[in-house]
Amino acid sequence: MIGTELLDDPQADPILVGRELRDIARLNALFGGTRAVLEALEPFFQRSRKVQRATCVTWTLLDVGTGSGDIALAARVAARRHGIELKPIGLDLNPTAALIASAAGVPTLVADGNALPLTPRSVDVIVASQVLHHLPRAVAVRWIAAFDRVARRAVVLADLRRSRLAMVGVWAASIGLAMNGITRRDAVLSLRRGYTKGEFEEMLRQAGVRTAARYRRGARIVAAWSPSTE
Repeated sequence: MIGTELLDDPQADPILVGRELRDIARLNALFGGTRAVLEALEPFFQRSRKVQRATCVTWTLLDVGTGSGDIALAARVAARRHGIELKPIGLDLNPTAALIASAAGVPTLVADGNALPLTPRSVDVIVASQVLHHLPRAVAVRWIAAFDRVARRAVVLADLRRSRLAMVGVWAASIGLAMNGITRRDAVLSLRRGYTKGEFEEMLRQAGVRTAARYRRGARIVAAWSPSTE
């Protein structure tokens, strides 16, 4: 692993964690993190709308590394446009993040992808946004394989594309947005830990998942698929 980020430490100062999570939610909204997940979910929502007979259906969504719950809440709003009532559940190893997300409306368990407290095919959708780059590659592969076992309808992985230009851009943007220095440092470090398309696809292959990764705006890289029921 390259360096250490504040959110790598489950026992980090709760005040600093809260500040950084607020900054991350702003960066997600402004620079493509939220959009990358919603765009990946959209085809699954559309497909459901074509086949469902009821006026409204209920899905569950597990947001691994939910942070403040901002992306799970945005996904819930997007799903409603397709007649889907999305019930988000968060998972985060940081107890401060779990409290913040729960207060925002995403009930969150203090746990991580090493031992998902769920049985195979027990949730409809799993999302992991900007989580995998916090892990050694071998651990990330195990998590991806676990996501593929647990999800029924879709898995969406959204992370960061390694880019020097993006590092300069996020540093400048965080100054302009008056974000704290720890967020600024960690945002650059996250991009240093990011992936190329080939690296991301190799992790997918090792996890037994057959799908392609795609670059998206804002130095994002995304992979989305429907788990095999075989």
